[in-house]
Amino acid sequence: MTLFGLRMAEKLRVLPMMMGDVPSDPVEILGMKFPNRVGLAAGMDKEADTINAFGQVGFGFVEVGTLTPRPQPGNDKPRLFRLIPHRAIINRMGFNNHGIYQGVENIRKATRFNGVLGVNIGKNKVTPNEDAVHDYLTCLKAAWDVADYIAINFSSPNTPGLRDLQAAEPAARLLASLKAEQANLEKESGVYKPIFMKVAPDVTEEHISELSRVFVEEGLDGLIVTNTTLSRVGVESHPHGNEAGGLSGAPLTTRSTEVIRAFASELQGRIPIIGVGGIMCGADAVEKIKAGASLVQLYTGFIYRGPELIRECVEAMKAECPVQK
Repeated sequence: MTLFGLRMAEKLRVLPMMMGDVPSDPVEILGMKFPNRVGLAAGMDKEADTINAFGQVGFGFVEVGTLTPRPQPGNDKPRLFRLIPHRAIINRMGFNNHGIYQGVENIRKATRFNGVLGVNIGKNKVTPNEDAVHDYLTCLKAAWDVADYIAINFSSPNTPGLRDLQAAEPAARLLASLKAEQANLEKESGVYKPIFMKVAPDVTEEHISELSRVFVEEGLDGLIVTNTTLSRVGVESHPHGNEAGGLSGAPLTTRSTEVIRAFASELQGRIPIIGVGGIMCGADAVEKIKAGASLVQLYTGFIYRGPELIRECVEAMKAECPVQK
């Protein structure tokens, strides 16, 4: 209902009057010019049909999806639970979407969006991991013309076995194939589109070190840290605390920042990081930047607090973490 309302308000051209202006805080990363450093994380605009509206509420960049090669309904309902006292959400949506080709068609209609657009891609549930690369390559090729960057989701906990692709060896194979296709597409189109990979927060220090080595060796352009967590620390007492799925929101704030800091330490500035996970106020966004992120994304915080959180984060980062010119 909220997404429908946003689309209607955008079509009636009343969103700018309702939202007010978000301060400008431009930054250029990997050749992309972001109006501000606050983006919408993947998972909310799953069909890529609300892009114009999200741009008008103040996001500097929007990441749509996750989109898969073929349409799929996702997991059985109920599959999303609000843990309101904990300012958290558990979801097990399961990449419900109408498929990459419908998503691309929707993106082409977003003619009033002036920010940076990311397209988050994944594999279909029925595709075995040994064939996953074909799904990612299909989506990469389909999204190339409409995306400013492409994000590889291999860390969702809601597609069985997907996180197995995060092990160092399969991650290296997947990334090598994606980089080869990226080079082919760049040659054909004359345009370079960065590839980001989105990692889980449920990783050890050793795993972070191994993945960092893979990302540097294979030439990954950017990293998104983190996806939702399987941990239930802090929400055990809630009636929905033991629901299957990924936990997001305030319980993830500290862990996400820790993982950002660990990757930033390993990568030493060689790969830019988008920080996401438990950003519920401007101070949380500042902490992500101080930990090593260049940009941040909102999801659960935006659901609980609405567009005012975008402005608060932009203002806080502008004041405490000014962009280095």
